[in-house]
Amino acid sequence: MSPVTQTGNRLRGESTPDDHETERQRWQRNYEELLQELRVAQTGIQILFAFLLTIAFAARFPTDDSFTRAVYLVALLSAAAATALIIAPVAYHRAVFRQGQKPHLTQTAHRFAYAGLGMMLVAMVAAVLLAADMVIDRRAAWFAAGATGVWFVALWAVFPLFRRNRMTRES
Repeated sequence: MSPVTQTGNRLRGESTPDDHETERQRWQRNYEELLQELRVAQTGIQILFAFLLTIAFAARFPTDDSFTRAVYLVALLSAAAATALIIAPVAYHRAVFRQGQKPHLTQTAHRFAYAGLGMMLVAMVAAVLLAADMVIDRRAAWFAAGATGVWFVALWAVFPLFRRNRMTRES
């Protein structure tokens, strides 16, 4: 295999047999890469969660509107769920530390990450709906929240899956 091909594979995050990486090392690398990704998501969702925890105590927060209360609860609870799911791989790692469980841990953490991102999507869309409903009419707020959801799904799922499928067809 040529050095250009090897470098190209590494740039795409793929390992090659020439990398001399053992299966254990690959699982360790995959887990470390996943944790790096989760650190980015963790910061964002924790900031949103903190904001949502404080907003209910703001003087201008309407408590007489059942729609606002429902959207707030959806945003708050999905942010809490996202936070738990995104932090879960760390707790899971502590429980199975030095038990030879790296493949299982990595696969489980991968599932937690996807579920956490899904809950983060719900929290973000609900937060946009909540904020937009305070400043524009409700129909426009629904549109803004829907557009936000479509944008997140496009960036987080559609575009990456399109690229992945394209790369699979090319190889």
